Amino acid sequence: MPAAWTFFSNHAHVLFCLAANPGMLLRDVAAQVGITERAVQRIVADLEAAGVLARVREGRRNRYKVDPRVSLRHPVEAHRNIGDLLALVLSRGL
Repeated sequence: MPAAWTFFSNHAHVLFCLAANPGMLLRDVAAQVGITERAVQRIVADLEAAGVLARVREGRRNRYKVDPRVSLRHPVEAHRNIGDLLALVLSRGL
């Protein structure tokens, strides 16, 4: 039986998906994370407002660019940045 909790938030899961696949459709992100597409849209808006993600229009689709220099937000991990987190989880740096 899977655990009822995870170590990362939905914000982190959305970020991991878009960092790994910048052209991923938000409906596919929603399916992978296990939340609604509308929830993913709100999370992407939060990440954009924080400067973590930038949306780039390519024809009829969006592509997302992560700024790996942005510091993590909580005081416990604020000494690290987004790039450090992505390197840990995705096994590669940006």
